[in-house]
Amino acid sequence: MSEHLKGSFLTLFGAACWGLSGCVAQYLFTRQGMDSGWLTPLRLGLAGLVLCAYYLIRDRRALLAPWRGRHNARDLVIYGLAGVSGCQFLYFLTIQLSNAGVATILQNLSPVMILLVTCMQMRRPPRGFEIFSVLLALGGVLLLTTHGSLDQLAIRPAALVSGVLSGVCVVVYTMWPKRLQRQFSTPILQGWAFLMGGVAFSFVFRPWQSSYQPNLIGILGIAVVVLIGNVLAFCCYMQGVKWIGPQRASLYSFAEPVTAAALSTWLLGSPFTGWDALGFVCIFVMLVLLSLRKDPAPQPQPARG
Repeated sequence: MSEHLKGSFLTLFGAACWGLSGCVAQYLFTRQGMDSGWLTPLRLGLAGLVLCAYYLIRDRRALLAPWRGRHNARDLVIYGLAGVSGCQFLYFLTIQLSNAGVATILQNLSPVMILLVTCMQMRRPPRGFEIFSVLLALGGVLLLTTHGSLDQLAIRPAALVSGVLSGVCVVVYTMWPKRLQRQFSTPILQGWAFLMGGVAFSFVFRPWQSSYQPNLIGILGIAVVVLIGNVLAFCCYMQGVKWIGPQRASLYSFAEPVTAAALSTWLLGSPFTGWDALGFVCIFVMLVLLSLRKDPAPQPQPARG
C-alpha cells in the first residue's frame, strides 16, 4: 500500500473518530444527563495526562522545553487556553445546545475566518474565488440554521453563537503558535494545552461539586471521548497529514461532520433535512476551493472533536 493511500485512509479514519466522539458526547448530554461543563475538564485533563505522561517517560527534557523562555510560555498559555481548550469547550457546548453534526459544521467555518485574517495581514482584498468561498460558507450556515425558512432559526441562537466562537478558537490555535510549532512537536504542545484546559475549566465549573455520577455506560462514553476522540483520532490524523499534506487532509477531514451527522441522525434521532444536506455540500465546496489556493492560509491543526 502506497504512502498516499495509507495517508488518505488514516486521515479519513482520524476525522471519523472525531465525528464518533461528537456523537458519543451528544449521547452523554441527551441520554446520560451529563453537562458540557462537567465533561470538558474531565476530557481535557485525562487527554493531557495521557500525552504528557507519554513524553515524561519518553523525553522529559522535550516535554518541559516549551516552558523555557517568557515568550514561549506566554504563547503556550494563549494557545492552550484561548485556542485549544476554548475550542473544545465551545464545541461540546454547541453539541449540547444542538447536535454533533451542526457543532462540527459550524466549527468548519474556521478556514474562511483564517482566510479573512490572512487577507488583512497581507493587506489585500479577497480574490474572486475567495469571495465565492465566503459566500458558500455563509450560505451553508444559513441553510443549516434556517432550513430554508427565514422566518425562524432551526437551531437555538446560543448554539449558533457558540459554534461560530469555536471556529474563532480554531483560528487562534492555528495562527498564534507559529513560533512554538517551529520549535516543538505538536503532540507536546497539545498535551500541555489539554492539561492546562483541564485544570482551568475544573476551577471554572468545579465538577467535584456536582451531584452527577456517571453509570457504567457513561464511563465507557467518557473513555471513547478521551481515547478515541482525542488520542487515537489525533495520532491517525497527524500521521495522515505527514503523508498526504495539510491541504488534502483538510478535505478528508470533512469525514468528521459527515460521520457526526450520520450517527446522530441514525442512532440518536437528530433531525437531518435536505436543507442540511445542501448546507453540508456548500461547506464542502468551500473547503475544496480554499484547498486549491496557490498561497493557502494556514491549515487548522487538529484539536477538536
